[in-house]
Amino acid sequence: MLKKILSTIGTRYAIAILNLALIFINAKELGIEGVGLVGVLVASINIAVIFNGILCGNTLIYFMNRYSLRRILAPAYAWTIVGGAIACGFLLATTLLPPAYGEAVYGLAILTTLANANARFLLGKERVDAFNLTQGLQGGSLFFVLVYLYFVARRPTVESYLWGLCVANGVACLYSFYRLIPLVIHERKACPAVRLPRLLREMFGYGLWAGADNLAEVFTTRLNYFLIQRFGGLGGVGLLDAGTRVSESVWHISRSVAFIEYEEVAKEPSARRQAEITLRLLKLTALALTLAVGLIALVPEWVFTEILFSREFVGVRMVIWGLAVGIVALGCNTILSHYFIGSGQVRHSAISSGVGLATLALSGYWLIPRLGTLGSALSASVAFCAMLLYSLLLFIRKNRLPLKAFLPRRDDWRALRRR
Repeated sequence: MLKKILSTIGTRYAIAILNLALIFINAKELGIEGVGLVGVLVASINIAVIFNGILCGNTLIYFMNRYSLRRILAPAYAWTIVGGAIACGFLLATTLLPPAYGEAVYGLAILTTLANANARFLLGKERVDAFNLTQGLQGGSLFFVLVYLYFVARRPTVESYLWGLCVANGVACLYSFYRLIPLVIHERKACPAVRLPRLLREMFGYGLWAGADNLAEVFTTRLNYFLIQRFGGLGGVGLLDAGTRVSESVWHISRSVAFIEYEEVAKEPSARRQAEITLRLLKLTALALTLAVGLIALVPEWVFTEILFSREFVGVRMVIWGLAVGIVALGCNTILSHYFIGSGQVRHSAISSGVGLATLALSGYWLIPRLGTLGSALSASVAFCAMLLYSLLLFIRKNRLPLKAFLPRRDDWRALRRR
């Protein structure tokens, strides 16, 4: 397990380094309002992708252990077209998405969902190298495409950023299909026969909870973008996006661990062992996140305004400080969330995300008009802490754990190495 975790974290951090470099390039080439518009568009794509994830997210790994790949591929892929249309229609109707970018966001939502779905299939088949390379192509190639468009083609625009996303996700899709198709053709696993209506009921029954969970979590992490856009314009979104992306770079740790954790928990029949795996990974993740966030928080303001971004981004360190506690909290909650999802208790993860969204709406309504971008960061931290508190109390109660069980021990590291 430890080898899988380290290789996945390594891939994600290679991508993260390129993405951070891209954030700095965008800041200098697009300006604070251009960064703000990109932030709103990417948030819209993520919302559509999460809606598609009702059948194309963790639902895939859960059901591919029960039915054949061939049986679940068709409804999963078909849903990307329908789900993306519903999500984009909602975003346009609520004026959260600028109408001029509706078609681009819809197309990118489908491409991104397909790449993500194929990557999950590959992970579920324990093709960790193919999973990591798909993720690497999806996230890493964007940097090189945009460097070409910005500096060689001399087109530093928001539209170029969208074209870069299209190329990166398209390449990831092609590679993932190349690795996935042989697995589908040569699949020999004996699986129970199931009719399509029953399969759809089961997948939607599981996926709606998982989709509600992911959608609530994405709204919790990105609703502030739309609130700031209303109260402070695209410049405020740009400042928030810059601070958020620098802070969220540490989430690659928790997300990488969570991918592997979900696979392990979903295959483990023993409830006691599921809790043990989760507890060890939770302690490891909390330590790593705290260290990483602490290092980022110590970076002086002038490094951001004079070297990494530009003077337009004065106040970005304030955003990072406001998000610091919440970043660690949500990263830890990701581990607990994947425990609930992997053990079939997906409704608890959805409720946790709902608690976070409600807390964000209440705290954001009070803090953002008074404190602006700082209020947005603080309200996000409050919401993330509320999510972690709910999940932690439920995890303790269900598994009857004493508080001392959460203290790190040498045995935790040894157990991960053995697995």
